Amino acid sequence: MTVVQSLTNRINFVMQLSNLINSLVFMRTLKPYLLIFTFLSLCLFSMGQEGYRIRGGDPNGINKWYMGRQIAQVMSHYGIDWLERDEREMEENTSLLLKNLAVKPGMVIADIGAGSGYHSALLSKMLGTGKVFAVDVEPAMIDYLNERIKQEKLSGIVPVLSTEKELSLPDNSVDMMLLVDVYHEFSFPYEMALSMRTALKPGGRLVLVEFRSEDPAVPIKTIHKMSKVQAIKELKAAGFIFDKNIDNLPWQHCMIFTKQ
Repeated sequence: MTVVQSLTNRINFVMQLSNLINSLVFMRTLKPYLLIFTFLSLCLFSMGQEGYRIRGGDPNGINKWYMGRQIAQVMSHYGIDWLERDEREMEENTSLLLKNLAVKPGMVIADIGAGSGYHSALLSKMLGTGKVFAVDVEPAMIDYLNERIKQEKLSGIVPVLSTEKELSLPDNSVDMMLLVDVYHEFSFPYEMALSMRTALKPGGRLVLVEFRSEDPAVPIKTIHKMSKVQAIKELKAAGFIFDKNIDNLPWQHCMIFTKQ
């Protein structure tokens, strides 16, 4: 569905709703309020789609912007060596990140943009009878994950191939979602955020880990960083509530959001 088609559907919905209410209202004095209601409803339903803009920018990004932020190119399976680099624990303090998550045995966690399974493998050893949905958009990453599970004899990991717009997870099935350095690469961040919100259980948490754009000392390309303000703005548009930022990692934000 194109942006134009999506917006057209929203307009039709609002007009039908307005006509229904108008048929129930016979007092002319209420008609101005109906017009205001229609306008506000249209703004609400089209808010996410209006954020997309097509224009150039950083060559390391795609020519697509969302709410003032250029979307970065996706890291493919050719980046597996970097994901599994020996220095990663020292640079990102993954052990501390896992403590921040407050994982409990039996939880269902979705590792969104799981890639090589770096975090999924660690989480699976903490969950006991729980489960990790290792979600990725690239078939080559899913193949790598399946092979890793066999070779390392890992249990409780379920690789899931998603699309650019949907996670392909059951509704209200996940206690917590972990996104490490991946959200900024989503080609359709608004649609993906809605899909994540749908898959989370009521009161479920979304943990967004992104390199801090506010800190020029973080040795990562600018387009692969995000600010706290930008992250909150984008996820709030999809209905998430910002809880807190656990500011104890060397290079990254660790932002906690909850399902509204």
